[in-house]
Amino acid sequence: MKAKKIIGATALLLSFSVDAQTLTATGKSAIDSYLQNAIKTTHIPGMVALVVNKDGIIYEQAFGLKDVAHKQPMSTDTIFRLASMTKPITSMGIMMLVEQGKISLDAPASTYLPALAKPKVYTSFTLEDGKFTAVPAKQDYTIRQLLTHTSGLGYTFTSAILVKAMSGNPTARATQLPLLFEPGTQWHYGESTRVLGEVIEAVSGQELSAFLDAKILKPLHMDDTSYDIPASKNARVATQHRSDGKQLVEAPNPEGAITAAHQGDGGLSGTARDYARFIRLYLNGGSLENSGQLIKPQTLELMGKSGTGTVKVQTMQTTNVLLSENFPLGAGVDTYALGFQRTEAQAAPNMRSAGSLAWAGIFNTEFWIDPQQKIGVVLLMQYLPFYDKQAIDVLQGFEQRIYSNLQK
Repeated sequence: MKAKKIIGATALLLSFSVDAQTLTATGKSAIDSYLQNAIKTTHIPGMVALVVNKDGIIYEQAFGLKDVAHKQPMSTDTIFRLASMTKPITSMGIMMLVEQGKISLDAPASTYLPALAKPKVYTSFTLEDGKFTAVPAKQDYTIRQLLTHTSGLGYTFTSAILVKAMSGNPTARATQLPLLFEPGTQWHYGESTRVLGEVIEAVSGQELSAFLDAKILKPLHMDDTSYDIPASKNARVATQHRSDGKQLVEAPNPEGAITAAHQGDGGLSGTARDYARFIRLYLNGGSLENSGQLIKPQTLELMGKSGTGTVKVQTMQTTNVLLSENFPLGAGVDTYALGFQRTEAQAAPNMRSAGSLAWAGIFNTEFWIDPQQKIGVVLLMQYLPFYDKQAIDVLQGFEQRIYSNLQK
């Protein structure tokens, strides 16, 4: 068994050493034209697009405006609210503690957060009046189930049950209510990674932002990524747009420092270039120039494997169309790895490979890592609703033009 593990790790390391992919000059021009036209023909205010291989950035451009009211052009150093693109970073923090033997993947979360012990599970729920029945869960949800969103926790925008159960209580948490299903039996996007952030704090003895700074952000020189944007960087922050049901309405940024809750499931802001370094850490087996070996190749290999088996990612039916459309792409086919959605089959020619890892943020920020082609991609926008059709169409068009123009 030990020999097999060594061989597997060696194969993973060798996979990082082959010639890196790049984009043809024709391909870069095609992407430029496509994204410039997207700004002209859609309601997308602006975006930053980036493609990276293990050695560095192979494409990076900004399009449109970061502040429409003041006609400020988007730039490659624009800072975006990354929202749930925080989740993979938190998940990597958990896996670092797993490496150190401080956390067990199959331990109940209640091992580290005793208040989560003995949850109940809904057996019936009446949306009209909120009446329900619930029974004790057969087991507490585990760290692995939190990483794969199979814990039974949800969000209000992905669950009509939670909308009703939490109505009138702005401080309510899914962890305070019965679970939506028995842990491990279904996939549902929700508060799981927020709990993982709290596990990190309990186990490490550090506040989450301090832990992520010390273990990931600062070592990777992700210098523009943080929960709290200082006033000195305010001018670089993209404004947000929200739909009023008819059109996008811009919300100006507050003056001075811009802060967010320090949570495992969201809150980080950063640049595409910073997130590219997080992607390159994965493509380089856990080490990066000027950063050292931050995480073992074997751990990254484990993170990239399906963590849900036959349980597939399912379409999340939105409860608020101004916040989100239904999502994600790949539902019914893809599984979930330890912190990422995992592509199980190439959706079409000239698209990401099977085994690719991805997730997104609610303001239409997207990324994926393709270990087979050894590239990563970041596409950052800053508007609602999430999974807006125009945003997804542009994402897929961008993807097709990348894979049509790769070369060794």
